[in-house]
Amino acid sequence: MEQQTNTASLKIKRTVAALAAIGVLGAGGAMVMHQNNAGANAAAGTPAAPVAAAVAPAASAPLVALPDFSQIAARNSPAVVNISVTGSTKVAYDPSAQAGNDDFGNDPFFEFFRRFQGPQGGQRGGRDVPTHGLGSGFIVSPDGIIMTNAHVVRDAREVTVKLNDRREFRAKVLGSDPKTDIAVLKIDANKLPIVPLGHSSDLKVGEWVLAIGSPYGFDSTVTAGVVSAKGRSLPDDSNVPFIQTDVAVNPGNSGGPLFNTRGEVVGINSQIYSQTGGFQGLSFAIPIDLAGRIKDQIVATGKASHAKLGVTVQEVNQGFADSFKLATPEGALVANVERGSPADKAGLKSGDVVRKVNGQRIIASADLPALVGTSLPGDKISLDVWRDGKIVSLTATLGNAADKVAEVAKSDGAAGKVQLGLALRPLQSDEKREAGISAGLLVEDAGGAAANAGVLPGDVLLSVNGRPVNTVEQVRDVVEKSAKSVALLIQRGPDKIFIPVRLG
Repeated sequence: MEQQTNTASLKIKRTVAALAAIGVLGAGGAMVMHQNNAGANAAAGTPAAPVAAAVAPAASAPLVALPDFSQIAARNSPAVVNISVTGSTKVAYDPSAQAGNDDFGNDPFFEFFRRFQGPQGGQRGGRDVPTHGLGSGFIVSPDGIIMTNAHVVRDAREVTVKLNDRREFRAKVLGSDPKTDIAVLKIDANKLPIVPLGHSSDLKVGEWVLAIGSPYGFDSTVTAGVVSAKGRSLPDDSNVPFIQTDVAVNPGNSGGPLFNTRGEVVGINSQIYSQTGGFQGLSFAIPIDLAGRIKDQIVATGKASHAKLGVTVQEVNQGFADSFKLATPEGALVANVERGSPADKAGLKSGDVVRKVNGQRIIASADLPALVGTSLPGDKISLDVWRDGKIVSLTATLGNAADKVAEVAKSDGAAGKVQLGLALRPLQSDEKREAGISAGLLVEDAGGAAANAGVLPGDVLLSVNGRPVNTVEQVRDVVEKSAKSVALLIQRGPDKIFIPVRLG
């Protein structure tokens, strides 16, 4: 019996040691094993203390405590609304289609996925088919002012708002701004619950956030995640510096609020990136700092105005960074300055690289129009510009965009060869007049590195590395002094673009 007891004790000790070594045991597990060993050791006549010391190491505290969103959900859900819209869309007429068998006409979520869009649906031509769309919104004023997305109510004939307490109201669209995807509604009600508005500028990447909305019509659905990135620029011509999150949002969440852990609205859920139409871990929200300014303009005037700088910009890649002797490939390379624009009046020139706006770094070229888009006409902005190897400070007074904003020009990548590969000649007087320029060199033929980079015969070479060129000798001089690459300013038709050409 004693031998069996010792054998059992030995097995238990070995098991405890193995579990302790791989970190499986928590505080509760250590206590159970300690008690079991105590009984076995008592039977064997040996003390239990050494075993307790071996298997009860202090458990390490978690680095981040998981938040409890229940209070935020309970407090703010009453101010989050469900929005349903009715409208019509044109669909191709198919006489063979039977009623109820149309794959799209009776689908309330038809083309509702990428941006959870409302009743506009797809314009496929043919007969008008009634459509129904769903979205979310939130109350920001006790007298019935509601914020949502512009695409939720676009082309809507009728908008119905359903409150958390199940009351329904017909809503009036006070105004919408497609450029920022913000719309403001008004319902005839008073003493309504409201959500507190925070500051999206205070958000940090990795911070917990919470969404409340009506995905697929399921009212007051709560989902949570973290801020994945800030200032995301999307290829939708909106120039909104989106908040990227991994919060689960789906059709019907659009226009709903994104909360921080203090229960403040920091964004409006607007878009998802998806290859299936459903949530795939990439959702985007409009910062509330921007949305709030648009809302105030709509409430006051029924529309929103946007600022304009008047430049065409393109990305600064490594080739451009080497050409302009920048330490890092960051900033917005000014390819063209609109004559008479705020940028022109401020002294911006083609070849400048905007590095900061109001002290905020410009990393990608799209950051510049995004920051300008958050300003108002008449606002003054300070620009830190890289020019001729040094920083130049400029101040611009922004104009009114009239729905036209700075565009991001595309540049082709450069392939490497030792020589530039261009056959150039000075422009004739009539060619200068036709092109509307005073100097430059006509590209008669392009080969080698320049052709691989995208330079075409018929292009006009205006400058190299920001230095205007009128002769082939000037081009050769700049190229010989460049180590890795050169930046060519090309005029092609009415457009001006920079093309980086890698050397060697």
